[in-house]
Amino acid sequence: MSENFNGSFFPERGKKGVLSEENEQSNYLEITDAFSRAIYMSVYIIDYQKRHFEYVSENPLFLCGNTADEVKEMGYDFYFKYVQKSDADLLQKIDKIRSEFYETIPVNERKYYTLSYDIHLVNNNKAILVNQKLTPLFLTEKGKIWKAMGVVSLSTNTNSGNITISKQGTNDYWWYDTQDEVWRNEQKIKLSERELDVLRYYAQGYTINKIAEKIFVSPDTIKFHRRKLFEKMQVSNISEALAFVTNNKLL
Repeated sequence: MSENFNGSFFPERGKKGVLSEENEQSNYLEITDAFSRAIYMSVYIIDYQKRHFEYVSENPLFLCGNTADEVKEMGYDFYFKYVQKSDADLLQKIDKIRSEFYETIPVNERKYYTLSYDIHLVNNNKAILVNQKLTPLFLTEKGKIWKAMGVVSLSTNTNSGNITISKQGTNDYWWYDTQDEVWRNEQKIKLSERELDVLRYYAQGYTINKIAEKIFVSPDTIKFHRRKLFEKMQVSNISEALAFVTNNKLL
């Protein structure tokens, strides 16, 4: 599969002395490990300068049948082996446009932007569409991404791509228009407090009737809110709606 990639896919190996945050919290790997145990998604830390995974969680979704240590040992060869061939060019494109986008952001703000995209990973000869979110942890002296945290979950979409960048603490996000090859800025969808209440109770496993009792409305009113939620999110069922709000940090 490596013939589908070229040298431009990954940032060049940095020279000694370019890492500006080398002395920052030495226990961040322990924090990352604790974080990974608290969520159902796969977590990894990628080191762009050494071209390897510094940390890989035990969650099987990202491992593609390997152990966490085996994935760490493979480093970037993992992508060559387990990214579906049809997504190889897409992955190169994502890396290029991500780099160009971050160059437009002030250096002191770059760690607040998260990249999200969907690609297929091949596990036991079966292609699985996953969503990957990458958030910078450390930057080089020149403001390039040195290390980033990746969080992997099952995608709620049906096709690869769906490239977006969001900024922490704001409603702004940018999605990449692959047809016109430009980033387009939009606002995240806004949910009412009542819609959030409905989603919270669904997340706790409550039925329509139980939710209606909890918030003192009729079951038909819950069905109305649910229908409006599906329309806003462009999803077809409550499982997809809950995945959407989780992935987009709306709940």
